[in-house]
Amino acid sequence: MRVCYIEPVGGLSGDMFLAALIDAGLPVETLNEMVTDLKLDHVHIEAERTSKCAIGATRISVHAHEHSHADGHQGHHHGRSAAELIGIVEASALVDEVKSRSVAIIRRIAEAEAKIHDSTPEEVHFHELGGLDTIVDVCGAVVGLRELGVERVYCAPLPLGHGFINCAHGRLPLPAPATAELLVGVPTVGVDIEGETVTPTGAALAACLADEFGRAPEMTARTIACGAGNSDFDPVPNIVRIWLGEEASVAEATDIAVIETNVDDMSPELAPVALQALLDAGAMDAWLTPIQMKKGRPALTISALAEQAEVDAVVDAMLRHTTSLGVRLSAWERRCLPRETRTVTTRFGEITVKLGLMDGEIVTASPEFEECREAADRAGVPVKQVFAAAIAALDGGS
Repeated sequence: MRVCYIEPVGGLSGDMFLAALIDAGLPVETLNEMVTDLKLDHVHIEAERTSKCAIGATRISVHAHEHSHADGHQGHHHGRSAAELIGIVEASALVDEVKSRSVAIIRRIAEAEAKIHDSTPEEVHFHELGGLDTIVDVCGAVVGLRELGVERVYCAPLPLGHGFINCAHGRLPLPAPATAELLVGVPTVGVDIEGETVTPTGAALAACLADEFGRAPEMTARTIACGAGNSDFDPVPNIVRIWLGEEASVAEATDIAVIETNVDDMSPELAPVALQALLDAGAMDAWLTPIQMKKGRPALTISALAEQAEVDAVVDAMLRHTTSLGVRLSAWERRCLPRETRTVTTRFGEITVKLGLMDGEIVTASPEFEECREAADRAGVPVKQVFAAAIAALDGGS
C-alpha cells in the first residue's frame, strides 16, 4: 500500500502541502490542467526552489488576475461564499472522486467559519482564505495524492504557534478561531514560535485527509519532499516534509474458532460427507485426523475452522452429520499474508495464480489446482507440468 506521512516541521498550510507534493514529483502542469478543469482561466500556478534554514524546498505561487467590474473594482473583493466555491468545484471537469473529496473539505472549512461568526455554512464568506487559493489548495491536494498513487495518509501532531494575527475581523489570537475549531479532535503540540504555523486550510486538509495521526508508520520511504511557507521561523525551518513509500505489510490477525470432535463409531464412508457439510455450513477449512482412543479403538478427530459469525452453523453441521454427542470449541488468532490473484498465460492456456505478499514482495505463489488439472487433461500432460509452466510464466518465462 502506497502511503504518505505528513511531517509538519514548521507548520501546515494549503500552499505548503501543495508545494511538497510538487517537490515529490507532482508536475506543475498537472495542477495547471486542474485549474483549467475548474474553469479558472485567470489562475496560474508556478513553483520555484527556495531554502529554509539551509533545507532545500519547493515553494509555490498562485497568480489570480481577477476580472474587473464596470466601476473599476475588482470582483469578489469581499471574498467568496462557500456556496460559490462549491459551485465552482461541482461544475468543473474534475473526476467525481476529486470533486466529492474537495467539496467535503471546503464544507468542513465553511462549517468552522460559520460556527465562529454565528453564520451558516452557505452564507459564510472566505476573506483571508482568499477563495481561489482555497479551491486551488484543496483540489490540488486531492488531485496530487491521487496522481501520486497515495492510498493512505498519516500525519504527525500539528505544531501550534502563539501570538496574534490581523484579519478582516480584527486582531485575533493564534491559532485563529476557525483553525482551532477545525483542529478539534486532531492531535496538536504547542511550539515556541510566534506566528501562524497552521492555517485553516492546512488544518482542514489534515482533519479530512489523514487516516491516522501519530508517529510515522512502518514503511519503506521512496521519496522525501519538502514544501516551504512564506514566513521565516528561524531557527525552525518553515517547511512541511512528506514521506512517500510503501507501508510494511504484516500478516493480518483475525479471530477464528476451531471446532472439533472425536468419533470412534462412525462409518468411514460418512467422513467425506461430513467434511463437505462443514464446508457448506461456512467452515473456512475442515479435515480428518486418525487417532487412537481408549481401549485401543481407532477413531477420527473431525476439525473445522470458522469465523465467529459462522460458528453456530458449523457446530450444527458437525452434530448433524457425524455420530458425535458433543463438540469442543477454542478461540484462535489467525494471521494471513495480504493476497491477490494474477492470471498468467502458458502454452496450456490461461491459469490463475494466488499470490501471498509481504511488503509488496511476492513470497508465495500457488496456481489454481483445478485450472491446472483441466488444462493438463486437455493437453494430455501431467498436472505438475502445467503447474510449473504457470510459475514460470509468473516469473516472466513462457
